[in-house]
Amino acid sequence: MTTKVGAETTPIYLAGQFVEAGTPLEIRNPATGELIATTFQAGPGELERATQAAVDAFPKMRRLASFERRDALAHVAERINEEADELSELLTRESGKPIKDARGEVARAALTFRTAGEEALRLNGEWLPLDWNAASRGRTGIVRRYPIGPVAGISPFNFPLNLAAHKVAPALAAGCTIVLKPPSKDPLVMLRVARYIHETDLPAGAVSILPMDRPTGDAMVRDERFKLLSFTGSPSVGWKMKAEAGKKKVVLELGGNAGAIVDETADLDWAASRLVYGSFAYAGQVCISVQRIYVVDSVYDAFVARFIEKVRAVKVGDPLDPATDLGPMVDQKAVQRTHEWVAEALQSGATALVGDEPDGPFYPPTVLVNAPKSARVCGEEVFAPVVNLFRVPDFASALAEINDSQFGLQCGVFTNDMERTLTAHDELEVGGVIVNDIPTWRIDHMPYGGVKDSGLGREGLRWSIEDMTEPRLLAFVRPL
Repeated sequence: MTTKVGAETTPIYLAGQFVEAGTPLEIRNPATGELIATTFQAGPGELERATQAAVDAFPKMRRLASFERRDALAHVAERINEEADELSELLTRESGKPIKDARGEVARAALTFRTAGEEALRLNGEWLPLDWNAASRGRTGIVRRYPIGPVAGISPFNFPLNLAAHKVAPALAAGCTIVLKPPSKDPLVMLRVARYIHETDLPAGAVSILPMDRPTGDAMVRDERFKLLSFTGSPSVGWKMKAEAGKKKVVLELGGNAGAIVDETADLDWAASRLVYGSFAYAGQVCISVQRIYVVDSVYDAFVARFIEKVRAVKVGDPLDPATDLGPMVDQKAVQRTHEWVAEALQSGATALVGDEPDGPFYPPTVLVNAPKSARVCGEEVFAPVVNLFRVPDFASALAEINDSQFGLQCGVFTNDMERTLTAHDELEVGGVIVNDIPTWRIDHMPYGGVKDSGLGREGLRWSIEDMTEPRLLAFVRPL
């Protein structure tokens, strides 16, 4: 039943059981093409079993005591920490993420489960005085939060462990059951976590982890037995799912073309170092990867010199090498799309300060200037190791340029001016403003999500749990 690195067959986790059912699914290393394992892609029959199990387990799950939910989540966090090295290697081999970033993701996943366990103890209600007029004298209210019901979760390939944890952990903390569709490209790490969940005393059927094809996943989205859909992925898919989800609540964490601002008060060395990491971490395949950098004119040349020097030092290569900064893209289709978008920008007047031809699954770090706003590398989510530099006359112009986008996930603002910091918070149309760091930065208990095409609702444990629960009022009168 265990999932080992290099195992020939990895079962899926269906309604509290590890089963070999559905269509065989080969998982290959994006860097080498090596076959890591064969698992299974659930079909309609497996989904039905998981869904009905989630419905049947919900009455037991919702009645678990706070400490029982906390203990289960704490156990998963502890097991992740115990097997962190093995999980990191597995994550790197199936996703192509550099090992040093994989280790960070594993540590964050443990934090996510641990924090969710702590939040399970803080599902507090509210005492509400209702005697606001003479007719309601003697009346009092109590508001408690109750789990919403079975949850459908869909997580993406770029953070196959931690973004899946952001579906499973808050659902369990809230007292919900969940069926998770992990990414078909790299599901193995969450199937390993299924073993840790299986070791707890949670009701059988509380969790199912099932890779699925698109039609099966669409059926889950439409199924009215699920009371909430939590989706992380591309905007085009996410908004389509919202339209098909029916009456259930929907939380969408979608993409963006994240921007950053560097003004004349910024520490340019720090800004350049962080923006290189934010632009090229995991080959830019991050929804808050830095895609647009707006630099105030008076420091533009000095910043660009520092930035380009650091970009040229980015190490591309074997993701299992701890020195590697930039590994492969997820597949050849992503490489080809990126190359087409960059070529389009160059044909439209852009210049590449850094760039080269792709090498198999590896796309080189690419820095563009003078790309028109109409170019897809600027206006759409490039999801690749490509960043655009822009010179702006002043800070106010930079704010306006950031807002001139269909997206609004997070923004990084490098400034040491408090008034500008507060202005950025007031004016930027994004879900989060990160001052003196990159928009790619996130800690797992903070509210995280976007506006405009970047999503609906917020993740982050407390905020996710609120979405996965419903407030219920108890009003009563004490006769006087």
